[in-house]
Amino acid sequence: MSSCRLKRYSSYAVAALIACLAWFAIPRSVAAVQTPETLTPSQREIQKQQDRLGSSSDEDRRDAVMLLAAMHLPEASRVAARTLTDGSAKVRAVAAKAVVYLPPGESVPLLLPLLQDRDEFVRREAVYALGLTHSRTATAAVVDRLLNDKEDGVRAAAAVALADIADETSVVTLSTVLTGQAKRKGKPERNDFVLRAAATALGHIRSPAGVPALVTTLRNEKLSSDVRREAATALGTIGDPTAIDALNEAVNSPDPYLSRIAFESLKKISR
Repeated sequence: MSSCRLKRYSSYAVAALIACLAWFAIPRSVAAVQTPETLTPSQREIQKQQDRLGSSSDEDRRDAVMLLAAMHLPEASRVAARTLTDGSAKVRAVAAKAVVYLPPGESVPLLLPLLQDRDEFVRREAVYALGLTHSRTATAAVVDRLLNDKEDGVRAAAAVALADIADETSVVTLSTVLTGQAKRKGKPERNDFVLRAAATALGHIRSPAGVPALVTTLRNEKLSSDVRREAATALGTIGDPTAIDALNEAVNSPDPYLSRIAFESLKKISR
């Protein structure tokens, strides 16, 4: 074989070797971007729903966010978080639920601005979501909604969220709301759902500091039976002996449900 042909074959071999080495030198992440087939099923689903977020249909965008939330993955939640400022209230509300699968350090700052949203539904869902983060960094903002939001549903959601967060610093506020000492526009809280949620929250937090307010509530016959029942349940959950007298009185209540709850709470305290 002539020397010219040998040189030509050698050049081909060197070029092939360089191309092969260059291929293996490509980072896996880049290769993955260039070859969509290598994406995992979860990554493909996230990409699919992300594309739908550009739809002009509110229903399509909401459905995409709901599917992202259903994945329970931080990567999916980060994509859904882009819709927290969507023009549609129903999309923003669903997005609030979606971001709870992020670490609290990410989710809480994203949710806090929604507490000032013009739509009641969005504020309510944002408050519930903050409760699910269990982050005490959200306590002050949630307390503010409990005291100041004009909508009953948002205030009740705030009490529920405070139960989930279980921060003892909220006990004083919950107690004042429950006993009517906290005034909103000069008037005490009158919504039964809010009062029941406040009583439940005090029981969930289990601080003895909440017992006086719960005892006062239990003895207040002007309040609805539902609110007094929640107070009796919470006292049993806390288990403080200072509630025994009030619970003994409630055992004799003409309301059979309250009587039974008081009896069960006394059993818990005695144990």
